[in-house]
Amino acid sequence: MTDHLLQIEVNGINVISRAERKGRPRDLFWPWFAANITVFGLSYGSFVLDFGISFWQALAVGVAGIVMSTALCGFIAVAGKRGSAPTMVLSRAAFGVRGNKLPTAIAWLVNVGWETVLVVLATLAIATVSGHLGWGGGPLTKVTALVIAVVLTIVGGVMGFDLIMRMQMVITVVTAVLTVMFLVLAAGRIHWAVVSGLRAGSTQDVIGGLVFVMASFGLGWTIMAADYSRYLPRRSSGAGIAGWTTFAISLPSVVLLLFGLLLAGSSAGLNKAIANDPIGALVVLLPTWFLVPFAVVAVLGLIAGSVLDIYSSGLALLTLGLRAPRWVAALIDGTLMTGGAIYVVFVAGNFLAQFEGFLITLGVPVAGWCGVMLADIATRRADYREPELFDRTGRYGDIRWFPVGLVVLASAIGWGLVTNSAAGWLSWQGYLLGPIGLGGKTGAWAYANLGVLVALGLGFLPALLISRSSVRIQEAAPALSAAASVP
Repeated sequence: MTDHLLQIEVNGINVISRAERKGRPRDLFWPWFAANITVFGLSYGSFVLDFGISFWQALAVGVAGIVMSTALCGFIAVAGKRGSAPTMVLSRAAFGVRGNKLPTAIAWLVNVGWETVLVVLATLAIATVSGHLGWGGGPLTKVTALVIAVVLTIVGGVMGFDLIMRMQMVITVVTAVLTVMFLVLAAGRIHWAVVSGLRAGSTQDVIGGLVFVMASFGLGWTIMAADYSRYLPRRSSGAGIAGWTTFAISLPSVVLLLFGLLLAGSSAGLNKAIANDPIGALVVLLPTWFLVPFAVVAVLGLIAGSVLDIYSSGLALLTLGLRAPRWVAALIDGTLMTGGAIYVVFVAGNFLAQFEGFLITLGVPVAGWCGVMLADIATRRADYREPELFDRTGRYGDIRWFPVGLVVLASAIGWGLVTNSAAGWLSWQGYLLGPIGLGGKTGAWAYANLGVLVALGLGFLPALLISRSSVRIQEAAPALSAAASVP
């Protein structure tokens, strides 16, 4: 078994053969739980409160946003066992083989962005802990920390599925125990009188917090939701796949968000510090003897997420047309990730502004794609015809202009309804807020980020209503006599 774990996975975007399909839906608990049991989840308490809402409002939008968005992830994961191929390959059924390149490129950007963010956070966490221990937290320490985070991420991404599943199981156990210890040690910093006294925000503020939570949690995972369920046998329960995926992401996310709200709401100083160094700001809450375990839990949790991202970004790059083994694609993405992390750690300024801008900006087209994909999965009755997912002359076609147009339209309208004034490169957004009477870029609705919800709806409802007949035609079409070989 150990030898098998140390072998590089040979599967890429090909359909997983019947002989290789294995496991049960509950096995999905390990990768998804590990990727979300990270102390970075505590920082979202600060991020959500920054919308100017009360603890109870933040808790409501946090739970609702996490559960709703991760349920979308669970639903898309069901497609993995119905087609035994990666998420963005299955997306070809909705958009056409070449039409799918647009959403796949977006998915690739999101994955590379997320893996970069997580490696940056791991680097800052190690450097901050080293500084508090008196070991130095300067450039040399950051370089060393960056190398550690990058190597761990790339090794997992290159080796592939089996090693990732085993890594995530170990990370789940270790980080769960250490995270509970952290919560116990930091509990004394909670001051309920201060938290409960936070003023309530407006409806617009609440909606803004809800959208941010949805974009931060489940919505970002939807573009890779089927990458890990694709190894499951076809007889696996669809409800089990959706349920275990949703549960594994939601459970740690809700617990950490709740505790993060209590901590950030108890201290204005801590709340502000998290904006600049989301992980490092939590160090001041801990006794010296726990700093090394804290660094371990912080880094392992972040690496668990970055490993999933680099694995899926490599699959997305192959889906875009790169002709190379999967591990080469992972190395390419790892190189880009390293360059981005170097820029953020050593050059860029305010972390939170760039992070929120990244989430919301790419969250809009992802929401549009997610809406179309959800409608397509809900409409289909039969399993995918796998060979034709790789043949543009097959039943799924070359370019399905209506779904592609929906994503373009959803993105154009969605970007006009979101803003991020703290990131100058996004000042062009929000161009529809004035013309449709929502007060412009400085009005009450400016930070509600309605564009994400609008994009999700614009992708889902028209696709559900109009694409049903085309899906029926696809499913009734005879199989190609000489379907393209699956790569």
